[in-house]
Amino acid sequence: MVRISTVVVDCYDAPGLAQFWAAVLNCPTRFEAEEYVVLMSAPEVAFQAVPDPTPGKNRWHVDLAVEDLAAETARLLELGATLVERVSMRGGEWSVLADPEGNQFCVVGPFDLDNA
Repeated sequence: MVRISTVVVDCYDAPGLAQFWAAVLNCPTRFEAEEYVVLMSAPEVAFQAVPDPTPGKNRWHVDLAVEDLAAETARLLELGATLVERVSMRGGEWSVLADPEGNQFCVVGPFDLDNA
């Protein structure tokens, strides 16, 4: 059986970015070393300091499911995220955001697939 155990984010400031995501996910830090921080989440999210940015757009991203899209988007913007775009299509709406280092993620409201 194969499962995702940890999603690892390469970044410049592992403690700083981990602090942002800990606030987003409302979870504590599980482990912290010099250049590596792991959050107590499911799956685990880890932040690994690297000297160079990953070139181009990130190829993986996280979708966060929420009940109140507008309220949660506003909360994440207050935490330091930036709005990339708002999308509405096929029975759903979501906000594409970027964390403080520019890694994009989506905040997804409830979908109505019956009316997609």
